[in-house]
Amino acid sequence: MKRLFLVIYFLALTPNVYAETETKVYFAGGCFWCMEESFDSIEGVIKTVSGYSGGYTKNPKYNEVIKNTTGHYETLEITYDPLKTNFSKLLDLYWVNIDPFDKDGQFCDKGESYKSVIFFKNNKQKKIIEKSIKKIEKKFNKKVVTFVKQFEEFYVAETYHQDYYEKNFIRYLMYKKGCQREEILKSIWG
Repeated sequence: MKRLFLVIYFLALTPNVYAETETKVYFAGGCFWCMEESFDSIEGVIKTVSGYSGGYTKNPKYNEVIKNTTGHYETLEITYDPLKTNFSKLLDLYWVNIDPFDKDGQFCDKGESYKSVIFFKNNKQKKIIEKSIKKIEKKFNKKVVTFVKQFEEFYVAETYHQDYYEKNFIRYLMYKKGCQREEILKSIWG
């Protein structure tokens, strides 16, 4: 009996090696290629995946999503290590990579599928998002039009969309420059 007690006692003191070492967050910020580039180099981000979320069609395809027939948004799934970063830090980075005041989309991409959306998984995340929106609205004295939605499902985009900014670097730079993404972000966030 004493031996069993000691085993249970030491197990209770031992850190849980099976504790969750990564978690996911979902942001829609216009073109998911640009969102991938923005998050891939951040310490604590393990990987990013381009895909679709927020709609009603199961397993949507890109051509359906951009025609606004699915209700989905181009969304980035960000897997991160919560010991190295957290939801709030990733949310702060998200804000400075979008135009939170554009009701029609982001940069040169317009339409429902390109609108900005922050997906939350629980009330804690929702409160963090709402607090950050109030802070931005106070700072700019403007209404933030970024949607806040309950996360439900994420569908991985076609293979050619994954890591597009790396695989098609010149084409991606031309797209990004043509959309004046950096200039617009600088004019908003400084």
